[in-house]
Amino acid sequence: MKKNVALMTVLSLTILLSACQKSNPVESAAVNMTASLALVQKSVSSLPKETLEEAELARILFIREEEKLAYDVYKTMFDKYGATVFQNIPNSELSHMESMLTIIKKYELVDPVDVNPRGIFKNTALQTLYNQLIEKGNISILSAYQVGALIEELDISDLTSSLAVTNNQDVRLVYDFLNKGSRNHLRSFYKNIKFSNGTYTPIYLSQSEFDSIVNSATERFW
Repeated sequence: MKKNVALMTVLSLTILLSACQKSNPVESAAVNMTASLALVQKSVSSLPKETLEEAELARILFIREEEKLAYDVYKTMFDKYGATVFQNIPNSELSHMESMLTIIKKYELVDPVDVNPRGIFKNTALQTLYNQLIEKGNISILSAYQVGALIEELDISDLTSSLAVTNNQDVRLVYDFLNKGSRNHLRSFYKNIKFSNGTYTPIYLSQSEFDSIVNSATERFW
């Protein structure tokens, strides 16, 4: 029964998303993101609550803060450079954060983000990484694009690792949603790097994995 409810939710919101794609592209982008988030949240609530192992729990809390890192860095880079990519992608990152918060609330976990302001993280490794990325991004707009690519590459790697340690349907659904978004963001940053006559060498993905992503088409969520 729960699976049927989830399927109906997917079908109804897929119709909404299809309709949005026929409207003004600028307006539909925000509508599509809102609809995608709503679909994720409704699907998560319709799926059964399953047991979380310690490893799964740790990954959920980490990914929640890692998405905040991406959001915070991009907002800071937009404040400095005003580049369009740093205006558009944070909206998607915010939906990623909210998707993870849906899981956290469902399983009654303590949210590591809480009310922490921009640039403040509970996880010390993420705090250190944030500081390093901001320092590098402040060098130039090209460096900022390279920072964006690095963040998305890291997200993809960490989401893949997180998928490997969970069988929970709801958690996997959210990770898949985030992974598609991160691959699309990586494509966007790489295009900006090339447009700026820059180069990028992947760190967290193999060269073949990286090439496969950036040389493929933008993915649709549903």
